[in-house]
Amino acid sequence: METLQYKIIKTDAQYNRYCDALEALVDSGKKTKAVQDEIELLTLLIEKYDADHNTFELADPIALLRSLMKDHKMKAVDLAKLLYVSEGLVSDMLNYKKGLSKNTIRILSERFKLNQDAFNRPYELHVPASSKFKDAKTMNSRKKMAKAS
Repeated sequence: METLQYKIIKTDAQYNRYCDALEALVDSGKKTKAVQDEIELLTLLIEKYDADHNTFELADPIALLRSLMKDHKMKAVDLAKLLYVSEGLVSDMLNYKKGLSKNTIRILSERFKLNQDAFNRPYELHVPASSKFKDAKTMNSRKKMAKAS
């Protein structure tokens, strides 16, 4: 009897090996039927393990995104290309300075095969105090101008 090359994932180490194997296959550029079948099988096994070991409910959307980027060996520049945004905006999102847009949430949920709710949870932004003051000052100026009119 022939031994199986891939089995149901039961450990984190096995999961990491399968992720590495999947990435190598995708990056190889080979388009044979056998390679495509292997990619599909690995994807299915990895997605099942992710679903069974999902701790995403505990993470805020940015922590989740950082974790997924690490697992998929993505850098901020890769994320910027995926989202069709600037690297500066990605930096602001990853540093809790800007929120995730609806379009960003859609793209991320498609790319990582997660429900949009995983990225559409409230989390606290870290806006520097100086910009809060600047925004408040601008609002006060507008109110004064409106009263004067």
